[in-house]
Amino acid sequence: MAHEANFSFDGIPLLASLTPAEREDLVRQSRWKRYAMGEHIIDGQSDSRDLYFIVEGTVRVVNYSLSGREVALDDIGPGGYFGELAALDGGPRSAFVMAHGGDAVTAAMPHEVFLALLAHKPTICMAIMMRLARIVRQSTDRIMDLSTLGANNRVHAELLRQSWAFTTDGRTAVISPIPLHADIASRVSTTRETVARVLSELAKSGIVERTKDALMVRDMTRLAVLVEDVRGN
Repeated sequence: MAHEANFSFDGIPLLASLTPAEREDLVRQSRWKRYAMGEHIIDGQSDSRDLYFIVEGTVRVVNYSLSGREVALDDIGPGGYFGELAALDGGPRSAFVMAHGGDAVTAAMPHEVFLALLAHKPTICMAIMMRLARIVRQSTDRIMDLSTLGANNRVHAELLRQSWAFTTDGRTAVISPIPLHADIASRVSTTRETVARVLSELAKSGIVERTKDALMVRDMTRLAVLVEDVRGN
């Protein structure tokens, strides 16, 4: 168990509008813990209701199919948070969350504290609503992709989504660290072999290039065309 004196909420964007004293008060009311890589932080369908802030490290949000195949939903880094659905509505957890890529330190805020914060801080309440709106939109896009795109094009769509997070000009992107074939396959419900084949085809076409430390997307426009032509947009 990590002692709260070693940590603060100063690096959490959601809480940036609070005064230092208000953040310190929340530190005292939260439970701090370090998780080893791969260790579950919350389990799907559990009845816990804490909101979790990521102070150090990265966590992965996953779910599992009936056959037991892992489906990656999101990776959340330092400063992010998760668990707001159960904290808001009291329902069971909708996914599993585990430390990913190394140890992770989290601060678990009791749902009563979180709900009181929302009631008294409209700015924070609005930020939560905006994030939930983005999640709904992203989920809708992924459902459409799974329903309408073949495996190859789902890989194209996932690479394009990741490219937008690593581009500075909207034309090229340097995705670092290099996304693992297994991670991409998990996100788009296909196999590692399919991901490897698609990346090889994209490399031969000059759309992507793998370097030692990154996957370079050299032509985001051409990659987008591969996706939009199939979507019919």
